[in-house]
Amino acid sequence: MPVVSIKHLTTYRYRNPVAFGEHRMMMRPLESYDQRLISAELIIGPKPSALRYVHDLFGNCVGIAGFETRSDHLTFESRVVLEHSPQAAFSGFDGHAESILGGASFAYRDEDLPDLAQSIVRHYPDPDGEVAAWARRFVRPVGRTGLRTLLSDMTHTIHGEFKYGTRLAGQPQAPLETLALRTGSCRDFAVLMIEAVRSLGLAARFVSGYVYSSSQKGGGRRGGGHTHAWVRVYLPACGWVEFDPTNGIVGNADLVRVAIARDPRQALPLHGTYAGLGSDYLGMSVEVDVSVEAEVGAQPAPLLRVAQG
Repeated sequence: MPVVSIKHLTTYRYRNPVAFGEHRMMMRPLESYDQRLISAELIIGPKPSALRYVHDLFGNCVGIAGFETRSDHLTFESRVVLEHSPQAAFSGFDGHAESILGGASFAYRDEDLPDLAQSIVRHYPDPDGEVAAWARRFVRPVGRTGLRTLLSDMTHTIHGEFKYGTRLAGQPQAPLETLALRTGSCRDFAVLMIEAVRSLGLAARFVSGYVYSSSQKGGGRRGGGHTHAWVRVYLPACGWVEFDPTNGIVGNADLVRVAIARDPRQALPLHGTYAGLGSDYLGMSVEVDVSVEAEVGAQPAPLLRVAQG
């Protein structure tokens, strides 16, 4: 099982010293059976006057910083080391146990629907049903289509037929735009797949985090060098299963989860405000370095600490 080291540095620059409002950070990976933090450190400069941590409605770890100092720069540097032990995506799963029949949609159990309903509702307009029709390409018109086959085929099709392009700023493209252009960033591909599977009645969520390459022969993954985005879909027999259409990954191999949300706007790694002139803002830079280290004995992770930047 690889030990992964992650450095994530964000720097804001201003022409003149400005006052900072509240900033919210989602940089600490989620701990689970497949992700165990060994160490985690957060360095903020200038030093915040207050820092607290909360869990949002999805259970993500959110740091909230307040400032009293004015400055012409603001930096956030997260340093994390974690033990990553991904599991097989469909371990013990009968590929024919859960399926979609012909033109029907998938139906969850009544007792699961209250908790899954908002992850099934589509968020983008599709007036002519183009995204829904594209999703139906992966469903047999007659008989049953296993969900394992359907979701794997959709993941590999986006990876193989769509052109990847880095786009670090802005909201995701609308799925119709991604479908028409056949190009997009990782978050664009994630949103397209989420909307497509939701059109089939499946519950899907947006995942933000980091990607690395555990194979020395495979080279770098698409989406490396900055934060990455992918999809998770709920299958009753095996829970939430992850799919990365940007890299054609089925399961969570090489994927480190930081935030899970119903909508991408709920999973921003960092956002906040400043008080000053619009012309004061000179820009933002983001550097993400993810590397695989030699395996070491894992120790419980300490609480995030703040150091003077």
